[in-house]
Amino acid sequence: MEYFFTDEEKQLKEKARAAAETLVRPACSELDEKAEFPMQIVKKMGRLGLLKIFIPTEYGGSGARVMDMCIACEEVSRVCAGVATAYAVNALGSGPIVYFANENQKKKYLPGIASGDLLCAFGLTEAQAGSDVANLQTTARRENEYYILNGVKQFISSGSVSDVYVVLASTDKSRGARGISAFIVEKDTPGFSFGKKENKLGIRASITTELVFEECRVPAENLMGKEGMGFIYTMRNFDRARPGVGAIALGIAQGAYETALEFAYDHDLLGNQYIQRVIADMAAEVEAARALIYASARMIDAGARNFTKEASFAKLFPSDIAVKVTCAAIELMGPHALLTEQRVEKMLRDAKITQIYEGTNQIQRAQIAIELTRELGTKDKAQKV
Repeated sequence: MEYFFTDEEKQLKEKARAAAETLVRPACSELDEKAEFPMQIVKKMGRLGLLKIFIPTEYGGSGARVMDMCIACEEVSRVCAGVATAYAVNALGSGPIVYFANENQKKKYLPGIASGDLLCAFGLTEAQAGSDVANLQTTARRENEYYILNGVKQFISSGSVSDVYVVLASTDKSRGARGISAFIVEKDTPGFSFGKKENKLGIRASITTELVFEECRVPAENLMGKEGMGFIYTMRNFDRARPGVGAIALGIAQGAYETALEFAYDHDLLGNQYIQRVIADMAAEVEAARALIYASARMIDAGARNFTKEASFAKLFPSDIAVKVTCAAIELMGPHALLTEQRVEKMLRDAKITQIYEGTNQIQRAQIAIELTRELGTKDKAQKV
């Protein structure tokens, strides 16, 4: 299905697939084995205009549409989810700047992100504050024209390789979530360093490190919006980013399905009714995930005011399907799937993370339930009026 793609969207899909096949595929096994960040590949993707899609046109981008992000992420992840994550982190990191920064901040950072000259990351997670955002311990205190940041961020994608970071810190711990603020922090800021680099099960080409802030002096002008707005910015940023995570999961599932189908064909297995059923289920589940993601993306781009539930749908279902389809591919292919040259074992390792990062699937289910309850309450009030 082409999902009523415009000519521009079709061109983007072709460009992203070509980049994935020519730049990513030859390098993905080595990047996975060495856990090496694909800096040259990401920079080349920037020169091809694939980072522009995260940024509005007035700052050198091509529109910041969620649909474009999903199209590109799916195509890259079909070949390597690690590279796709290294690429897509720039959308997560730049999102708060795009939607919540002031004009001076946008002009300063967004053109460089659009061109690929600046890589961007998002500094939220801590040892005790992953899904529980309100429990973060990093602090920021105001001293004259600076905010002084102290704390450690953990599991930060592109942590040590980015140039610009959106960092969440508490400016008033007594207010809990309402005391969290957002700051733009540049890589060479005094007091800002990097800690442990994680050795991960999957998406190994996406570098994951600690961010360490020790009396880090951030100019007050780098505060985004007002103090206390960071939690709201974070939640809204995740709502726009989660369909992209779903698209990465979708790309993994698509790649695993294609590999299993080709294997079954090459080994004359498609006449077996059991194999037919497995392949048919994989195809249907992948297509259902794609329809859900693209429907959510269209809704967001159309200007919907509240799309938290739909964003959670678009992350939850495709990531579960990615794990299910990769497991099915391994069972169908048997010991052949365990060989690294087949890359299916890598797809399974990569698929698992999509159920965990940017809000675990347990959190997504809780969020969906909250939104459904809220909708019922609103409907009940309207009926009583």
